[in-house]
Amino acid sequence: MADRLFAATRKGLFELRRRNGGWDVERVSFLGSPVSMALADPRDGAVYAALDLGHFGVKLHRSDDGGANWTEVGVPSYAGVPADEGKEAPSLNLIWALEPAGDDEPGALWAGTIPGGLFRSEDRGESWSLVRGLWDRPERREWFGGGYDKPGIHSISVDPRDSRRVALAISTGGVWETTDGGQSWTLGGEGLRAAYMPPEQAYDRLHQDVHQMVRCPAAPDSFWIQHHNGVFRAVDGIGRWTEMEEPHSRFGFAAAVHPDRPDTAWFVPGVKDEFRVPPDGRLTVSRTTDGGRSFEALAEGLPQSHCYDLIYRHGLAVDDTGERLAMGSTTGGLWTTDDGGDRWSQNPARLPPVYAVRFG
Repeated sequence: MADRLFAATRKGLFELRRRNGGWDVERVSFLGSPVSMALADPRDGAVYAALDLGHFGVKLHRSDDGGANWTEVGVPSYAGVPADEGKEAPSLNLIWALEPAGDDEPGALWAGTIPGGLFRSEDRGESWSLVRGLWDRPERREWFGGGYDKPGIHSISVDPRDSRRVALAISTGGVWETTDGGQSWTLGGEGLRAAYMPPEQAYDRLHQDVHQMVRCPAAPDSFWIQHHNGVFRAVDGIGRWTEMEEPHSRFGFAAAVHPDRPDTAWFVPGVKDEFRVPPDGRLTVSRTTDGGRSFEALAEGLPQSHCYDLIYRHGLAVDDTGERLAMGSTTGGLWTTDDGGDRWSQNPARLPPVYAVRFG
């Protein structure tokens, strides 16, 4: 099981280590600065931290010694990208997703940003290029913001069988896939339903507010989505989806899938729109082990009274065994489990609001 965990928070990047049956905070980097995303690259051990410094802009740092020392590298840039008609020129607001490219592409990274641009680096983040094959699609002009004012790419998934095949999800702009490394893109999403749209537009694939999309590494054609209004599953790529009868998680942000068992997935229910709190003030994790035919609410070790913790879309992670999970909340709670979610333990550290958790 993974014994290192990174929590990207409103006030820094926290590194925790597994010791004596618990998790200890071993190191804090960038204390006081909002860290929107972190990545521990399994290919070379590098750790990346994306910072959102407001007036000072977005920054990206890389550590080659496990987080002890950091070097500032490049960031995605919209310099020279013309404005859409009637709109202001695009500029980088946030690095919302950061993922390694394929195992056969050492040093290559993908970054999803607000306002909806996908970027690629070939040199471990030193420089970045906008993926024009997606940005120049005419449909992009119809994307719109969900929780943020502008659209953003938050889920990026590289097919382990073929690094040229990359799937991604946009809030709000549906799900897309490339099979040629980003030169051309196809819109998927048949069967996704947007309850917030007029009935005649509910199944418009372009206007789906996907909150998180995850792929099972051992069954790369199997995906799960936590949508703005439900849970969906695909078993043959991102083209066609089935809405699950999920009694707990009609709304939520986070989703995780077992690395070896595509029928097992986890979600964190919430009350939507203006509330964005756990149902009935009880924090639970919803799990299916049979491909969505049934779901169970896991609550042992989680607060069950007057709990108002929300789990963001990157706030739930599962390690390579599929048994150890971590979950961080908007009010600084951090919970872990070693048995697939049957029993949770709360970390004694009270962290700043957690944006993302990633196993090292």
